[in-house]
Amino acid sequence: MQQPWLWLPLVLTVASASALAQQPVQHLPKMGGCPLGYYSSGSYCVPSSSGNTRGAIEKAGSSCPLGFYSSGNYCLSSPSNEREAIQKSGKGCPLGWYSSGGYCVKSR
Repeated sequence: MQQPWLWLPLVLTVASASALAQQPVQHLPKMGGCPLGYYSSGSYCVPSSSGNTRGAIEKAGSSCPLGFYSSGNYCLSSPSNEREAIQKSGKGCPLGWYSSGGYCVKSR
């Protein structure tokens, strides 16, 4: 019989990985063409069911936040990115987030 404490490193690794916030993969308002990994459905860009779709946000201005790259009128999360971003509203970001251009990015 294995000792329960032998599983502790695995449990901690899984728990810490799931605590990292990633950009959610969700429907987006359609603004021109849809980003890579999304398809057009009415007035929305819908994530494909391939399982490789990255989270995206609407592009604010001409650049994307740290950890994201441009795809048309959207910013797609890079494959190694484990952070979530939102468009900045006003001058500051909420507690636990930092400013990156026109965006707020969630701190680790």
